[in-house]
Amino acid sequence: MNSGERVTFGKFLMLLPMLILLAMFFTSVVTLFSNAFVERGGFSFKYFQQIIDRPDYHVVFYRTVLSSILVAILAVLFSYPIALLLWRANTWRNMLLIVVLVPWLVSLVVRTYGWIIILGPKGFINAFLGWLGVIETPLKLMFNDIGIIIGLTHVLVPFAVISILSSLLSIEENLEEASRVLGASSLETFRRVVFPLSLPGVFTALMVLYLGSVGAIVTPLLLGGITEKFVGTQIHSEVMSSFNMSKAAAWSLCLLALSFVSLVIIKLIERRALRGQE
Repeated sequence: MNSGERVTFGKFLMLLPMLILLAMFFTSVVTLFSNAFVERGGFSFKYFQQIIDRPDYHVVFYRTVLSSILVAILAVLFSYPIALLLWRANTWRNMLLIVVLVPWLVSLVVRTYGWIIILGPKGFINAFLGWLGVIETPLKLMFNDIGIIIGLTHVLVPFAVISILSSLLSIEENLEEASRVLGASSLETFRRVVFPLSLPGVFTALMVLYLGSVGAIVTPLLLGGITEKFVGTQIHSEVMSSFNMSKAAAWSLCLLALSFVSLVIIKLIERRALRGQE
C-alpha cells in the first residue's frame, strides 16, 4: 500500500463513524415509513384514516399548531430585548450570555418540575395571590394550554436569543453611524436599520422555536397532563401505553408533513418580509 492509498484509507476510517450514524438514521426513517403503512403484514392506510376520521385527533393537531405558534411568537418577543442588550453590551456580553445559557445546564425535567412548583394549585403564584386576598380559589395554571405555553416559552427562549443575537452581530457598525449622520434619531435608526437587518435571525428563531414546540413531549406531558395532548405526547402514548408502533409511525409522518408545510409558509412570509432588502 503506497502513501496515497494510506491517506485515502485513513480518511475513510475517519468518516466511518459518521457513515454508520447516517446508515442508522436512514434505516430508522425507512422503518418509520414502512411501519406506518403496515397492518397485519399487508399494506394499509388504516391508521391514517383513523387520524383523519376522529375529531379528538383533530383537536390535538389544532392545539399543537396554535400553541406552538403562540410559543414561538412569545419567545421571540421576550428574546429580542435580551439579544439587543447582549449586542449593545460589548464588555459584558460573554458574561451575560452565560447567564442566558445557564438553564441548559439543568435537566429539562427539573426545569419543568420547577414550573409545577410555581404554577400548581398550592404553588407560589396561587399562594401569593391568596395571601394578598386577590383570589379565593386557586387559579388553574396547570394541566391546560396556559401551563404548556409558559413552560415551552421558558425552555425555548435561549434558542431565540442566540439566533437573534447572531443576526445582530452581523450588522456593520458604520450603518448606524451613517444613519445618525443623516439626522435619524436612535429610535428611527432602530426601526429603519437595525430591526430590518435583524429579521433573518427573527425568522430563523421562529422556525426553530416552532419546530421545537410542535414536537415537544416532556413539557406538554408534565404541564398539560393526560387530557391536554400534543402530537408529541400522543406519539409517546401510542408507543409507551398502547405499544402500537404502526399508529405511532402514522402520527409521526403526519407531524413531519405538518412541520414541512409550516416551514414552507414561514419561509414564504420571510421572503416577502425581506423582499425590500434584496
